[in-house]
Amino acid sequence: MTSFLLENAIVIPCEGDRTVIDPGSVLVVDGRIEAVDRTDLLATHPAAANVERIDLTDHLLIPGLHNAHLHSGLLRGTAEGLALWEWLEQHVDPAHRALTPEIAEAASWMAYTEGLRTGTTSVLDMWRFMEGSANAAEKIGIRATLAPYTADKYDWFDTLETNRRLLETHHNVANGRVRAWVGLEHMFYCSPQMFRDAAALAEEFDVGVHTHSSETVWEVEESVRQYGMRPIEVFADRGILDGRAVIAHGVWLDEREVDVCVERGTAVTHCPCSNMKLTSGAAPIGAYRDAGMTVALGTDGEKENNNLDMIEELKFGSLLAKLSTQDPAAGDPWDLLEMATREGAKALGLDDITGTIEVGKDADLVAVNMRALHFVPLFRNQDFNAVAHLVFSASGRDVTDVWVQGNRLVEAGEVTSVDVVEVANRAQEAAEDLFARRRAMGPPVAGPAAQLGKTV
Repeated sequence: MTSFLLENAIVIPCEGDRTVIDPGSVLVVDGRIEAVDRTDLLATHPAAANVERIDLTDHLLIPGLHNAHLHSGLLRGTAEGLALWEWLEQHVDPAHRALTPEIAEAASWMAYTEGLRTGTTSVLDMWRFMEGSANAAEKIGIRATLAPYTADKYDWFDTLETNRRLLETHHNVANGRVRAWVGLEHMFYCSPQMFRDAAALAEEFDVGVHTHSSETVWEVEESVRQYGMRPIEVFADRGILDGRAVIAHGVWLDEREVDVCVERGTAVTHCPCSNMKLTSGAAPIGAYRDAGMTVALGTDGEKENNNLDMIEELKFGSLLAKLSTQDPAAGDPWDLLEMATREGAKALGLDDITGTIEVGKDADLVAVNMRALHFVPLFRNQDFNAVAHLVFSASGRDVTDVWVQGNRLVEAGEVTSVDVVEVANRAQEAAEDLFARRRAMGPPVAGPAAQLGKTV
């Protein structure tokens, strides 16, 4: 049923002025938000007369979370203890060499289901053989923006031709939930001409571009050595910032690069857990946002996090901001929540239909149960602390219900759109197949860092 009334919640619309409606209700009609107001006012709304009523007393109701940088994958817990470039060469690239369409699809089923259970309603996934990813997203019910790993310097990635085919078949399907973008693995994996061709492909299909950049100091220094410019300046020169672009990580941007991003409308996805685990650094997200940049939030992949819990990412994002700036006021909880909701939707070009709880938008909603001991004391009114609890005390395990386009995909803490045990078993079998195939291929091939003479 896509028409219902959610009642008695602590409603956080995330529309920009940090409004709290408590107790609040949200009326959904045919999958879209019809009204948002105090519970007593919506109780008599004419459109609420014959719809299902769902009591969310002591629940926080927030917009669906946008994971704006994800890699589906099956390496969790096996690729540990290395910095980024050695980690890519020894673990990630060998897995790409061994990947098959069937293994890749199983990984997306797992990643999307895991994210959905913990409140993620929308992902920007960079992966391979993404027709399978599209199938998974369509069946599970989440939103997915699919940006393939493409590269032309190594033969174990997708190509712009396969990216084109994905655009032709999955430009905007599953009631608009599943979209394809142009993906570029990284500047050191792709030739300058490939960047220009990618920009032309994105313009042809009127879609965004997603790539990695400025994750480590070394790659910035290497960009300057090779091209005489920092990475964002290289991207601007090669044309990929002329339309919509989302840059993963962006840890080491200087003021000029920030200005370029703001001028071009380029967004950065902050991945705090990944950046800490791989010792890449702490992006100064407060400064970026103060400058007017759109900053979204992402988990990165299951192998560099090691989970896809966006609520947990809120906490790490806040704590990393405090630690790296030595400012206890940094990483304000509201800021992190806005990055995961409104700003994430804006980065993905979805802010006209989702990202906030506002009339006319799709009902992408997440309910978080605040009755547990780790939310005591819960205060309302002048001592309001529910958003602080969400960021510092909650985890995805506290999510009870999730709706996407008004479809209830998680109910009472259980994913209802798929068989979770079947998804897990399929992913386990696929991972075992992947590792067997990888072992049979022999030692890793030297990647960009080794070829460019980087030393650990």
